Parts: sequence; structure tokens; C-alpha cells
Amino acid sequence: MQSELRAISDWLIDGARSAVGPGALLSQLCERLVAAGLPLWRVGIFVRTLHPDIFGRNFIWRQGQEVAIGTADFDIQQSPEFLRSPLAILYSSGEEVRYRLDDPESRNFPFFDDMRAEGVTDYVALPLRFIDGDYHASSWTTKQSGGFTDAQLDGLRMVVRPLARLIEVIGMRRIASMLLDTYVGNRAGERILAGQIRRGHTETMLAAIWLSDLRGFTALSDRLPPETMVKVLNSYFDCQVGPILRNGGEVLKFMGDGLLAVFPIAEDGADAAKVCARMLEAVNECRGHVDAMSYVDGNHVIDSFRFGVALHVGQVLYGNIGGGNRLDFTCIGPAVNLAARMEKIAGRLNRTVVASARFAGAFADGWADLGEFPIAGFANAERVYGLRDEAPLQA
Repeated sequence: MQSELRAISDWLIDGARSAVGPGALLSQLCERLVAAGLPLWRVGIFVRTLHPDIFGRNFIWRQGQEVAIGTADFDIQQSPEFLRSPLAILYSSGEEVRYRLDDPESRNFPFFDDMRAEGVTDYVALPLRFIDGDYHASSWTTKQSGGFTDAQLDGLRMVVRPLARLIEVIGMRRIASMLLDTYVGNRAGERILAGQIRRGHTETMLAAIWLSDLRGFTALSDRLPPETMVKVLNSYFDCQVGPILRNGGEVLKFMGDGLLAVFPIAEDGADAAKVCARMLEAVNECRGHVDAMSYVDGNHVIDSFRFGVALHVGQVLYGNIGGGNRLDFTCIGPAVNLAARMEKIAGRLNRTVVASARFAGAFADGWADLGEFPIAGFANAERVYGLRDEAPLQA
């Protein structure tokens, strides 16, 4: 068995190249270990991650089944099922935890009741130690009569070391990708990971541009506690981000109460009508969400929220802009400036949605001509359009 385990360790050290993705890695690892003589029944890998909503991920392998992949939120740390599990001991001590399931002490853990019902005889949890001193968890069970032998446990301990290092590498890449998606958006994150990281690395892109803000934000900020205002803003942005992403857009930036998003269009503009139609679907969904939005925090009851959004189509410069060692992956250009100026016009007209002539021309259904308006910083006036089904809001 030793030679087979060394071969498995070498496979892990080499990056487990035959496995595409974490699920395949665990599946192939367990299959190789079983073939090497380790009588595994159920194996779990538990890795904490760096994500604003997700505490960690879990991967569960069972003989004859596909690997089950799940996530856990931050509340799991205080849940009874975790606090009364053997993994809680590992996470608090950083040390190996082992229980034979015929040991009376194992009755203290409800998880083992399910394992005994499956015929499991032995359980061992081994820490996955990362280079920075942090550790995560793996669990290994068998149905072998008498449980794991000492040689089999030594084999697991030997394999866990290179496994931890590979999981750390995979985890760091995943964390980098998730954080980039969270802070700069999916397309920008992909470009940064692909090496587009130098100042001045930019490209032009034809896009439908969305620029919105919350009406009355300054007055709300003045009368509400800052902590409440942050919660209100988060709820307000939730009304927009989901519809934007579902309809093919990418949120690039939050600017106070403002939101900048782009919906990429093919270079030749062939799909402009479809992209603008999807963008308008997102707008209409947002209108419904914001209309229904209310916020209650103690004695503060806030409703009747209003927002404005300007829609435009144009070329943008998309990439790294900044100074010193601080860069921002964003988009700039006259088209973005025009959308920002038009959003102010929406406020003056008490309209929720306004569109430029170019946007209304790309998707002509449902627009009413609101007239021409001078645009600060632009030589020519811009014809502005509003939705026919939207009456001007009362000031």
C-alpha cells in the first residue's frame, strides 16, 4: 500500500492534473485511495473562504455517488448541529479527532447516529494546515470491521499533507476570483486575472450604459443615523443589482447612492436592439422593486423610495485607470459623462427613466420625446426620451 500512497501523494503534488474542478479532485482522490487499499465510505472536505456572504464550502464523497458540494453561511458557527459535532473540536483545537463508533463517548454527537445507521465503524477528522498557519478540516469514515488500522491512518495522514497544499492553492485562486467578481464585476475580474493589470491597459467597448441614483439621498443622510443609511443603501442596491446581472449587465461601480453599469454590445452593433431590450427589462424590474421597498429599523419607517436612471449607448474606454499604486478597473469616456448629465435631467423632469436618442433609436418601443436639452460640457443639445407609460412624478 505504501507505494500506491506515494504515487497518490506525487499526483497531488503535481497538481492532480487529471481532475478538472474541486469535485473531480475529491472523487478521483477517494477512488485512488480505495484502489490502494483504504476502505473509505464517506469523506468530507470543509474549507473556510473569504466571501461577504459565505463562511465556507463543503465537499462530500460517498462510495458510488457523485461528490455533493455545498456552502455554509456565517450562522453555522453558532448552530447546534455544528457546536455538537466532532468538527467543532477540530476547529477549536487544530488537532486530529478520532472516534470509533462503538465507543460510548461517540453517543454525544448526533452526527454519529446517522453514521452508525449507515454501518460506519470509525471516524477520523484531520486538519488541513495551510502555510499561513490557518487550518481547515477533512473527515474520513469506514465501514470496515474494527475501524481503520494504524497503517491505514498513517496513510491518510501522509496524503493529507499534499492535499492541504493543493486545496490551499485552489482556494486562493477561487478567493481571488470571487473577490474580484464582488468588487469589480465578473468581466473585469476575468480580465484582471488574465493579466490586464498595468495602468493604461484599456480597450474600447460598445455598450448600453446605466447610471442611476437615489432621489433625496442627501436629505435622508442628514436625518438618519449613518448605520441605518448604510442598510437603506444596501437594500436599495439589492433592488438593482439582481435585475442587472440577470439581464446580462455588469455593475462596475457604486458611487455613494449612484450605480454605474454596462451592458456590452457587439462591435458591429448587430445585437444592440436585444441588449437595450434586456436593459429595459432590468429597469422595469427595478422600478417595481424600488416602488415596493420599505425599510424599518427601530423607530425609523421609510417608504416611498424614488430613483432615477439614465440610459445611453456609446463607446466607452474600459480598463485600468489610476495613479501611483492605486488602480481602478472602470469605464470612462464622453458616453459615460453624457449618461451622468442625463441622469440629472431625469431628476429635473421628475422622471424615473430617461434615454438618449441613441438608446431610443436602438430600441424604439414605448418612448415619448421629452425635448432637447443643453448638456453641460457638450457642444450640442441632446434629445431626451421618457417612457410613455410613466407620468412625471410629483415633486
